[in-house]
Amino acid sequence: DRRAAKVHVPSMLVSAALQVRSPNGKSYSERLAGARTEKELSTIFDDFIGSVPMGKTLFGGFNPVHTGGPMQVSIDFAEQQARNYPYSVDGSIRREVFSRRGGMYFGIAHLLGYPVNYPQPLYRFADFNAGWYASRNAAFQNALSVASGISLALDGDLIRYDSIMPGSTELAARALGKSLDMRNPTIRNQLEKGNSLEFEDTTLYKRVFALADQAQGKPLPRQILPGIQLKSPKITRKLTTAWFAKRVDERYQRCMARL
Repeated sequence: DRRAAKVHVPSMLVSAALQVRSPNGKSYSERLAGARTEKELSTIFDDFIGSVPMGKTLFGGFNPVHTGGPMQVSIDFAEQQARNYPYSVDGSIRREVFSRRGGMYFGIAHLLGYPVNYPQPLYRFADFNAGWYASRNAAFQNALSVASGISLALDGDLIRYDSIMPGSTELAARALGKSLDMRNPTIRNQLEKGNSLEFEDTTLYKRVFALADQAQGKPLPRQILPGIQLKSPKITRKLTTAWFAKRVDERYQRCMARL
């Protein structure tokens, strides 16, 4: 209804469309009313766009279910990693994520499939929720804030991928340009390495931490739990990435204690 209103499609038309019989004989409205899991919702959407001419081409990216499976892995992430998937796929990678095999494979790849210098798994757990290297990048933002005196959200996002305009982190780094002896294009280029381990070898990373450590009179942490509030139709409380990571870490520690 919200999407229809945004593009000025009458709600009456939406209701009529949902009365169409789906492949299992029930109307889409009936299936929606009876849905109890994300897998069911995702399947309903796929069936629906499959019955509309050019549906998958036009609406394939609009499926409202963005995570799935036992590890709640991102569907987008799984599709990006699909070329490495060693098993045959029945239907689509999206459907494979909802299987135990696919959900575990892509979930483990998201959790462990990248190199880090973290001293403990807690920060991988945070990255699982906030994105690869988010904990490392949040620590960099903290150091940049200390060095520049500019308050920054410690969310792990170093650049804006949705705009050519610089984000707050990039602007703070530019403000330190003279102290860093770096020009804006170079700063941008090195911030773009924020989704890899290579970022830690950049001049920008090293010089920002050198300035911040000097200002504080002690070494600052190289990893911090990102300060991100979790938002989802499934979440009714005010929860954060830090809360998520600590909860997972508690379970991890209990499992390890059994050994």
